[in-house]
Amino acid sequence: MQREKIIPINIEDEMRDSYLDYSMSVIVSRALPDVRDGLKPVHRRVLFGMNELGLQAGRSYKKSARVVGEVLGKYHPHGDSAVYDSIVRMVQNFSLRYPLVDGQGNFGSVDGDAPAAMRYTEVRMMRISSEILRDLDKNTIDFAPNFDDSLEEPIVLPAAFPNLLINGASGIAVGMATNIPPHNLTEVIDGVIAYINNPEITIEELMTYIKAPDFPTAGIIYGYNGVRDAYLTGRGKIVLRAKVQVEVTPKNGRESIIITELPYQVNKARLIEKIAGLVQQKKVEGIADLRDESDRDGMRVVIELKKDAVTQVVINRLFKLTQLQETFGVIMLALVGGIPRVLTLKETIQYYVNHRHEVILRRTRFELDEAERRAHILEGLKICLDNLDEIIATIRQSPDTETARERLMATFSLSDLQAKAILDMRLQRLTGLERQKIEDEYLELLKTIEGLRAILANEKLQMQLIKKELLQIKKTYGDERRTQIVYETEDFSVEDMIAEEDVVITITHQGYIKRFPVSGYRRQGRGGRGISGVSAREDDFIEHMFIASTHHYILFFTSHGKCYWLKVHEIPEAGRTARGRSITNLIEFATGEKIKASINVKEFNDTQFIVMATKNGTIKKTPLSEYSNPRRSGIIAINITDNDELVGASLTDGSHQIVLAKNTGYAVRFPEQNVRPMGRNSIGVKGASISGDEAIISMVSTPRNDATLLAITDNGYGKRSAIEDYRMTKRGANGVITLKANEKVGKLVDMLEVNDGEDIIIITNKGIVNRQHIADIRVMGRNTSGVRLIRLDEDDFVSAVARVPKEDTEEEETPEENDNQISLPLDSSDNNPQPEDEDPE
Repeated sequence: MQREKIIPINIEDEMRDSYLDYSMSVIVSRALPDVRDGLKPVHRRVLFGMNELGLQAGRSYKKSARVVGEVLGKYHPHGDSAVYDSIVRMVQNFSLRYPLVDGQGNFGSVDGDAPAAMRYTEVRMMRISSEILRDLDKNTIDFAPNFDDSLEEPIVLPAAFPNLLINGASGIAVGMATNIPPHNLTEVIDGVIAYINNPEITIEELMTYIKAPDFPTAGIIYGYNGVRDAYLTGRGKIVLRAKVQVEVTPKNGRESIIITELPYQVNKARLIEKIAGLVQQKKVEGIADLRDESDRDGMRVVIELKKDAVTQVVINRLFKLTQLQETFGVIMLALVGGIPRVLTLKETIQYYVNHRHEVILRRTRFELDEAERRAHILEGLKICLDNLDEIIATIRQSPDTETARERLMATFSLSDLQAKAILDMRLQRLTGLERQKIEDEYLELLKTIEGLRAILANEKLQMQLIKKELLQIKKTYGDERRTQIVYETEDFSVEDMIAEEDVVITITHQGYIKRFPVSGYRRQGRGGRGISGVSAREDDFIEHMFIASTHHYILFFTSHGKCYWLKVHEIPEAGRTARGRSITNLIEFATGEKIKASINVKEFNDTQFIVMATKNGTIKKTPLSEYSNPRRSGIIAINITDNDELVGASLTDGSHQIVLAKNTGYAVRFPEQNVRPMGRNSIGVKGASISGDEAIISMVSTPRNDATLLAITDNGYGKRSAIEDYRMTKRGANGVITLKANEKVGKLVDMLEVNDGEDIIIITNKGIVNRQHIADIRVMGRNTSGVRLIRLDEDDFVSAVARVPKEDTEEEETPEENDNQISLPLDSSDNNPQPEDEDPE
């Protein structure tokens, strides 16, 4: 028994070698297109197989299964589904910009419907496919043995037009992928001709001809930076948008969003399902109905809107949340000499032109050889006609064909080819007419040979021939661009999806934040009981409240002197009685840090300033532009010393008046110009003198000399005074009396600048909300205790105050008049509140 020889192999080496062989096979033989003809092997074999079967354009269709069998059995030893799927894609006019296969039957749809089985469908080549195969029989390209060495197949096709750019390609190999978008044939051919005319042309100059990809499903290219990156580097991200328009229904006046074009490779049916799901989840509001009215005449998806919907907001939300806006990631990867390379636009054109140049040279040589061979034969035929009697006698005297051939060659100095042609010549060629045809053909061939030799000797003529053929293809197959280009666009942000409206922002003592529409609070008379604005808890109460637009930014200034930056729409919306969401989920506060001031900002610039004040009387002014790029962990707004904290911050234009209010009822007023601008990382300067238990509780900044100030105490008393009653002093003074604080009135908790065109919202520790006209609070002298603004329970006190723009058209409402606003019943005494007399001192 012969013993087997076992060779030990390291499994790591075997895995590495086998995987490399596999990956190279996938890269070269399956997944990536060739830069010359823009085809993967399977597509090339399909076209070649159909050509061999005689399925040219205009001829009868044959079953797809016949083509699949031809390609599988002869050239492509893989699964039949791989071949049929490739044929299907070459048929679909929504997958290829210029389909290469003409299909008859069900080949799928833009809704993602599967094609019929290959035994049901029929195919033949499109007319444009003949341009890819043109001159295949003229030795223009190399052939290689098929998988079993029984036949030969082309390793590349002549490709009379740049198919790689025109139809694009996509594929995933091992460790790499390609995703080349389709382009407009007319534009690409213009670009190729421009390159031929000037090989030194820049990519930017080429982009004046080849403007951008042109997708079969049309749509809109939204922004040009991605296109530029793709052409310059071979990689880029192109933003595609559906084409939408707004129609108004005459019957009810409602608007509808009509979708007529989709981004490339977007499944329409799945898109509609996605939109419906978003409506059910209430992520997109304002949609009343959704239906697909597409037919053979074109695409039409109708989205009917509710009467109160903001159309542009709905459209923007759909762009953001659905495939109505998609990103096409361009990777212009193709095989160059069998090696995968990422190509720029110019390189892609350069390699194609080089390929066509080689095809033209090989075709010209082939045609020259054929013309010279024919001319050589005609020369022999002419000798025969000139010596006809001798030729006939020689042939008749010869015992066999071989002897006759040798005697003709020896007697008349003919070549073997000429002698064979004479022996094969039919007697009808001996007539006078036929003799003239031979002479004319010979003279014409001499001109052809001269022209072909001139082409081979002159590269300029070769390039002109390439251009001529490209222009003919452009004339035959060129069409208009489908995809629209929007060059200049603004960055698409989430604000585009948010309807702009004023909202109330509330922050509780324990750090819960929410936003709620201003209209949700019902205006009441001064002294009214109010409505509940948040569910009160024994261990929590509202501490901050302000009004802002959903499109603005909120700068949060904390007790530690740090600034945090948040967009208003990022604050979660909650019900009127809900506490909201913990602000620590939105902002990364440090331990023990509390919000002390909030500023509503639309944009950051150098002409405005942030003025800040601390509990110990320090004031500081910093340009607003220094707060434009805060970190999530916050930035320093003011350096806080020990036993001090920030109490207020305000946005100014550099010429405001500053009023610092103390808890003891005193206030210091001075010009903002007395405070010089300084950097964020500084301490500031003295704003008011503090002694004993005094502390600054509020800061007011105003540009008006006729402003009025409203001071409010924790016991619900308030007083409105003219700012001119507060004597202008130097920065750092003790201040003047603004309100006489005592046990009944309480200590000062806030001071606001107010006017008659506003309302005021007062919030108590128990979460009671009271809204009333500022105009109902009369202006009185500075040295008084004020009037009662809100009735409080024995254990309740005022915790926050905010101004609200007055809505002049709003009337006193009841729950029946507005279902969106809920009010608690009012006591009869509270429905007609009476102002209290000023407390005598």
